[in-house]
Amino acid sequence: MSAVEIDGLTKRYGDVIAVSELSLSVDRGEVFGFLGPNGAGKSTTINVLLGFLDPTAGEVSVLGTDVTADPQSVKARVGLLPEAFEPVPNLTGREHVAAAIETKRADDDPDALLDRVGLAPEAARRPADDYSTGMFQRMALAVALVGEPDLLVLDEPSAGLDPNGVQLVREIVREESERGAAVFFSSHILDEVERVSDRVGILRDGELTAVNSVENLREDLGMGSVVSATVDAVPDLDPIRAVDAVTDVSADDSIVRVACAAPGAKMSALRRLDDRATVADVTIEESSLEDLFEAYTTGRSGTGDGDAGDGATGQSGGGESSAAGSTADAATAGGDRA
Repeated sequence: MSAVEIDGLTKRYGDVIAVSELSLSVDRGEVFGFLGPNGAGKSTTINVLLGFLDPTAGEVSVLGTDVTADPQSVKARVGLLPEAFEPVPNLTGREHVAAAIETKRADDDPDALLDRVGLAPEAARRPADDYSTGMFQRMALAVALVGEPDLLVLDEPSAGLDPNGVQLVREIVREESERGAAVFFSSHILDEVERVSDRVGILRDGELTAVNSVENLREDLGMGSVVSATVDAVPDLDPIRAVDAVTDVSADDSIVRVACAAPGAKMSALRRLDDRATVADVTIEESSLEDLFEAYTTGRSGTGDGDAGDGATGQSGGGESSAAGSTADAATAGGDRA
C-alpha cells in the first residue's frame, strides 16, 4: 500500500491557484525529495497532506486514510520536522521530547531519542529557547521521530547543522526508510536531496513538472554526464560519436570530452576511445540536481551554474500559507507549518 496518494489536488486562495491538479504517489520505504521555488505550491501541498488545509478539489490519502475525512488519525502516524518549529519558553530539550511522547501516547525513551540525534545529555537539560540553531534542529528531529511514524515529513532538516549533523540526518533518513517508513524530504540544499532520495518531484507554478529518479531525469533531458579522457593522441572521433546516447564529442589538445545522455553510453564510448588511443586518465562529471532543477523550473536545459538551488527553499510565497509549529502540534503530525 502506498504511503501517500494525491489525486488531482487543487488548492485555491481566492483567485490564486496555489496547486493545480497535482497527482502523486509515494511508496512505503521510499525517500521522496519534494522541490520547488518560492511560491511553487510546495508548502500548500504539504499542509494539505498533513490535514492543516482542506483541498479545493481532488483527493489526498495518507497511509490509506482520507486526510480530509480523518485528519487526526493521519497526524497520529506522521512525524514532522517543520521549517519553523517554535520552542515552549523555559522548557528543556528533554521536556519537549517527553511532551511529544505523552501527546502521541508513545513509549519511546526521550533520552534514547536525544542520543540518536546527537544532543548531549547536558544540552538536553537546558531550556530549548537558549539553543543554537543546530542544537534546536537536532531536538526538533527527535520530536519528529517519536512513535516510529509511518510517514516522516522533513522540511529543511539540515538547516543550521554542521557537516556532522548533516551526515547524521542522512543516516537517520536511510534508517527510517529501511524500517519501512516513507520519508517526504524537502530542502534547498539540493545535493542533500540527491544523496538521500529515491525519486524527486519538482513543482513549478503549482504544477508537477517532473517526477522520477535523478538519473532518469538526467536521461529525459539529455543532461546525463560528460566524460573527459586524457589520451596520448586524439584519434578519429566519428566512431565515438556513433555510440548510442552520445550527444556530443569534442577534443582540446590531449583531452577528449564525450557528453552522454544515458548511463550505458559512458562505458561504450570509453571502450571505443580506448581501442583507438592510450587513455591515461578519466573523469566523469554528472549533471547535478541543481542543473535539473533549473531546467525544470525555468525551461532552460544544459549545465546550470547552481544559482537555481537558491529558489528551492521550503518557504512559500504568493498564495501559499503555513503556520508555526509548537511541540504538541509536532507530536501529532508535526506542526502547523510545513
